[in-house]
Amino acid sequence: MFIQILILLVSLVTLVWSADKFVFGASSLARNFGISPMIIGLTIVAMGSSAPEMMIAATASLDGKSNIAIGNAIGSNITNIALVLGITALFLPLTVSSSTVKREIPLILFITALAYWMLSDSYFGFSEGLLLMIGFFVYIITLLVITIRASKNRPMDDPLIIEAEQEVPESVSKPKSFLWLIIGMILLPLSASFLVDSSVFIAKTFGISDLVISLTVIAIGTSLPELAASIMSIIKKEDDLALGNIIGSNIFNIFAVLSLAGLIAPGEIDPDVATRDAPYMLGVTVLLFLICFTRNKGSFRITRMKGLLLIGVFVAYQILLFSQLKH
Repeated sequence: MFIQILILLVSLVTLVWSADKFVFGASSLARNFGISPMIIGLTIVAMGSSAPEMMIAATASLDGKSNIAIGNAIGSNITNIALVLGITALFLPLTVSSSTVKREIPLILFITALAYWMLSDSYFGFSEGLLLMIGFFVYIITLLVITIRASKNRPMDDPLIIEAEQEVPESVSKPKSFLWLIIGMILLPLSASFLVDSSVFIAKTFGISDLVISLTVIAIGTSLPELAASIMSIIKKEDDLALGNIIGSNIFNIFAVLSLAGLIAPGEIDPDVATRDAPYMLGVTVLLFLICFTRNKGSFRITRMKGLLLIGVFVAYQILLFSQLKH
């Protein structure tokens, strides 16, 4: 058992590290080919935080363990809002003024409601996964078109876009870029495979379902990059980027992570997803919407009290999950 726990932890660290190196290599290579830092920041760098979840979803689905893929997507979204944003706001309150963030909060609410509706019948099919994947490409293309058009008409003044562009890594030589890209491409699937296998073993040993371990241990582990990025953002006074990273990650988790379960392993899913986990994810997203838009004009502020409320919601969810294991 100790060996399997050690494998899980090492795999998780390797997964996160290799995702970072993959993004670094891809970003640097893109800069070497003359692609705009703004475009790199909104695509490659933005997707980087969801790379671990995407790899786990693909690996688990290929192994026929779609509940792990679905649980990781749902658990990561709950963790990002309730734990990551909660801790970030508790560390230092956020003041957000980005029009992009304001536009994406209602969007993530709509997307989450759509995902809940798709999962509510305890079946997740190929057509539903395909619809989400199409939505992912439409979202990326629309975001780029809106941003590029806005930057042509006037100097870019959206704090989120400016901060995202500044987060693009400095380019290195093409050989080094290729090296880091290849290292990431090799270690990402390898570490994801070990992570899934060890998680299943541990879950069976303790009598816990694959779904619950993906909603807790795996989801929290894969959300650590978002926590680190958010805290670093507010330290650098990039509040818009801190919240933007979380919202963007949640959008990618539904569009690009959840969709993989339907595309690769469509079929029946654990009924708890429909009755407990998907509704909780929707509820947490509604809470985020209310926190951001209730009694706020212009910029909005996420205070320490709101952060404490979010952490309380996360703790309540963990209690709910593990209390049901006793029955």
